[in-house]
Amino acid sequence: MERKQKEAIVLGATGLVGGIVLDLLLKDDRYKKVIVFSRRALEITHSKLHTVTGNLLQLDTFVSEFHGDEAFCCIGTTKAKTPNKDTYRKVDFGIPSTAAKLCKQNGIGTFIVVSAMGADSGSPIFYNRIKGEMEEAVLAVGLEKTHSVQPALIGGTRDEKRPGEYFFKKLMNTLGFLMIGPFRQYKIILPETIAKAMIWLANNPYNKKRVPSETLKELAAYGTP
Repeated sequence: MERKQKEAIVLGATGLVGGIVLDLLLKDDRYKKVIVFSRRALEITHSKLHTVTGNLLQLDTFVSEFHGDEAFCCIGTTKAKTPNKDTYRKVDFGIPSTAAKLCKQNGIGTFIVVSAMGADSGSPIFYNRIKGEMEEAVLAVGLEKTHSVQPALIGGTRDEKRPGEYFFKKLMNTLGFLMIGPFRQYKIILPETIAKAMIWLANNPYNKKRVPSETLKELAAYGTP
């Protein structure tokens, strides 16, 4: 019996993880169309790619274009890029939570979102608190299949300069051999690993809503077709 091809939505495709998710989906025969919502046009073209550009802080205005079988949300900002806390919240909380609601409204049953290790709505740390609040809001929508992935520090090379993050990555790489036992969870994780795990989660049964960094590495090892 021939398998029905699916349509996927990607938010954050211009970012490190989102760009790899997009690339993998375009190469994946299980998907016939990939719809990217972005504030700017992408630099790539592909027969399966359809891009919708606009202000993602007003994502609810795209309800008529927001249709597919699965949605992958890789949206995230930084304190350096978005120093204003209200704007930061609109990006890291507002966009994913609105996307989950649009999934519910338009009958999209699968939503996979990038969160972070330490996400906790009760945390005194602003970044962790926002991620935790986002997770709770997304899960409260009640979609058929929702997973929040919680990576540790993400490796790889970004277009933007993050001196503090660069230093910490170098330190973590140097001390990596010491991270055994309970400290394994803090090891740097590659963006390719996160992307592969997200696509695996979308296509396979998995009973946990929140997926920690070490588990992402295990799921990514299963590979994609």
